[in-house]
Amino acid sequence: MPRTVFVLFGATGDLARRMVLPAFYTLAIEGLLPGEWALVGNGRGDVAHEDFRRHVHDALTEFGPAPEKGPWRDFERRLYFAGGGFGSDSPGSLLDVLGEARGRVGEDAQLVHYLAVPPVAFPELTRALGQHGLATNARVVYEKPFGTSPDGFRRLDRIVHKVLDESQVFRIDHFLGKEATQNLHVLRFANELFAASWDREHIESVQIDVPEDLGIDDRAAFYDATGAVLDMLVTHLFQVAAEVAMEPPASLGAADLQSAREKVIRAFRPLDPAEVVLGQFAGYRDVEGIPKRSRTDTYVAGRLWIDNARWRGVPFLLRTGKRMAESHQRVGIVLRDPAGPLTGLPRQANVLTFSLAGDGEIDVRLLAKKPGVELDVESATVRLPLGRLPEGEPLPPYVRLIHDVLLGDRSLFTRPDGLSAAWKVVRPVLQDPPRLHRYAQGSWGPAAARKLAAPHGWLLGD
Repeated sequence: MPRTVFVLFGATGDLARRMVLPAFYTLAIEGLLPGEWALVGNGRGDVAHEDFRRHVHDALTEFGPAPEKGPWRDFERRLYFAGGGFGSDSPGSLLDVLGEARGRVGEDAQLVHYLAVPPVAFPELTRALGQHGLATNARVVYEKPFGTSPDGFRRLDRIVHKVLDESQVFRIDHFLGKEATQNLHVLRFANELFAASWDREHIESVQIDVPEDLGIDDRAAFYDATGAVLDMLVTHLFQVAAEVAMEPPASLGAADLQSAREKVIRAFRPLDPAEVVLGQFAGYRDVEGIPKRSRTDTYVAGRLWIDNARWRGVPFLLRTGKRMAESHQRVGIVLRDPAGPLTGLPRQANVLTFSLAGDGEIDVRLLAKKPGVELDVESATVRLPLGRLPEGEPLPPYVRLIHDVLLGDRSLFTRPDGLSAAWKVVRPVLQDPPRLHRYAQGSWGPAAARKLAAPHGWLLGD
């Protein structure tokens, strides 16, 4: 890998503290960073290098991996902070600090910019990178959501491509970096048992379900400006649906995999607001920083249809919400009931489930004869925890994706054509939002969402 200087915009923010900084430290202790590297944090405050290093140490202590003496000493000496913000009019101290970091790493060091900031800041930061000569041959990582509306996406995309070539752009969606998400297509394409049944003739429905029992207390202002539709539906859930539904790519190389993913997103039918349920958990408006009349959705469930030969008529049921009964990240492939000779079989008894949480897990639910004299059929589950595969070395999604940025591998990053199509799918809901339902904290969300999964119900909670 070439010598690299990382610039982390929003370095003292919540996302950097919880996800990005721990990912960098994991890469360091796993030996997955270049031999020579430095990380320059950027923010509006005037923070000394030593204070930023203490901030990073505290973040790792809280969120892990815990900073150990030897690895931490090498890690911290590579950390710098550039205050005074960064914009087209003024670069703050970033150019000076970059000069200091490059003096240590090498003047020819590659630049990787990571924008761990709200999407409203993307346009100005992108312009400033061009204005101050920091875009040439650099790689730029954009957090989701990439835009906050269809028109906003198009404006941002135009700005980005005035400054950067598409090959330099890495739009991160950490659900694509999850081990189990990648196993969605590996399991299918590597096993004829599943490849032969991956279509409308054999699959009754697909459920992509990401309920969360957590709230939004630690990022109230960001969340109220975004909501569940923008934070989760048009990003994570659509991308996972594309992983399930894509046609077999010519190869698993970056270009072919991206093309297959974006092609199926273009086949997503625009959402019908009548098939979408929005909710807001009771007490949301009491959270500090949330307006008392906020109409922001903290829950969304919808029925997505894919208009192509493989999936026509198969509902993809998508659901996510805050302050729900339990936290899960699951994809359920519900198979159709076989035709005779057995009758009266329990519904949704043949299900292939991917847990996307942690290191990932694959469950196969099937029916078997209960041992005994009678022909009694009973449900059973076979479970494969992916983290326990021999010599498996699972990486957390942010670690995997930042490593891919270093390699220049864009296969797990989104492209503008797919994002443009995703915004078209969600546009009807943004233009004509359905009624906002209240739901109790600790519940499975608004009762109205049960109709979306009729007649058999959600795999979780029903």
